[in-house]
Amino acid sequence: MSAKQESDGGWRKTLWDPETREFIGRTRERWLKISVFYVIFYTFLSGILIGTIQVLLMTLSAYKPKYQDRIVPSGLSFLPYAANFDIIFKKDDPSSYEAYVESLKKFIEQYNDEKQTDDRKFEDCGAIPKSYTERGELDSNVGQRKSCRFSRSELQGCSGEIDTTFGFKEGKPCLIVKLNRIVNFRPQPPFRSNSLPDALKVTTFANLMPVFCTYKREEDKGKIGEIKYFGFAGRGGFPLQYYPYYGKMLHPNYLQPLVGVKFTNLTMNKELKVECRVYGGGYEKDSRHGVFYVHFTVKQ
Repeated sequence: MSAKQESDGGWRKTLWDPETREFIGRTRERWLKISVFYVIFYTFLSGILIGTIQVLLMTLSAYKPKYQDRIVPSGLSFLPYAANFDIIFKKDDPSSYEAYVESLKKFIEQYNDEKQTDDRKFEDCGAIPKSYTERGELDSNVGQRKSCRFSRSELQGCSGEIDTTFGFKEGKPCLIVKLNRIVNFRPQPPFRSNSLPDALKVTTFANLMPVFCTYKREEDKGKIGEIKYFGFAGRGGFPLQYYPYYGKMLHPNYLQPLVGVKFTNLTMNKELKVECRVYGGGYEKDSRHGVFYVHFTVKQ
C-alpha cells in the first residue's frame, strides 16, 4: 500500500509540487516569462511573414500575370464530360446518354442569345473571321471589357436547339470543342499549308484556327465515317477576333468561340478511337498541345 501511495504521489508531484509551488517543473513566474517570450517570438515571425507577403503583392498586378514569356499554346478540350474520355451509349436507350446530353445543355446555356443582349457587356465582332480585338492594356484603368457575342445557333446541327439530344438519339453524337482560356494569349492561324492534313490543304485560313478530327488507330480507318464541323460563319475553327482574353476580373462575360463536331456515321458496336486537333502557329503536327483523344462506342 505504501509503495502505491509513493507511486501516486510521484506523478502527482510532477504535475504540481506543493512545496516548491511548481507546475510541471516550473513556477508561475517562470511560466509567465516563457509565455511572454514565445508570444513576442511568434508575433515577430508573423510580422516578417505578413510583411514579406505584402511586399510580394505590391509587385503583382491584379489583372496581368507577372511572367508571360513562356506561355504555352492553349489546350484543346471538349464537352460532354466523359470519364476516361470514353463515350459509351446505346442510341435506343435515352438513359445511357442522358448524362452526356445534360452536360452539353448546362454548358451551352450561357451562349443563348437572350443572355447576350446587354450592349454594355457584349458587342458584335463581325460576321467573318478578323484579327484580334484589342481592348486596351491588361493593367490599365479602363475597367471591365466588353465581350464578343457568340450565338449557339452558329453550331447549327450541334447547337441543341432543334435536336435537344445533340445527335445522341440517332447515334450521331456531337462534341463541342473549345480552346482553354489563357490570359492575353493570342492564337495564330496556320503558317504553312504543309502542316495541315490533306483534307484542309484546299482551304485558306485567314484569321481562323481550324479543328480537324480523324481516326487515331490504323485499324479504325474507314470506320469513323463522315465528320461535320460547325462554327463561326459556318466554319469549323476559332476566329481571332475573340482573343485576347483579359481574365475573370476584366472579362467576366467572356465567351470563347466554339466548334461543333458531329460524327454522322460511326460504326456500331465497335470501340473507335478519335483524335481531334487544332491547327495554328505554335501547334506543331507532332505537338502534344492542342489535341485530345476520345473513344466512341455506339451500341445498337
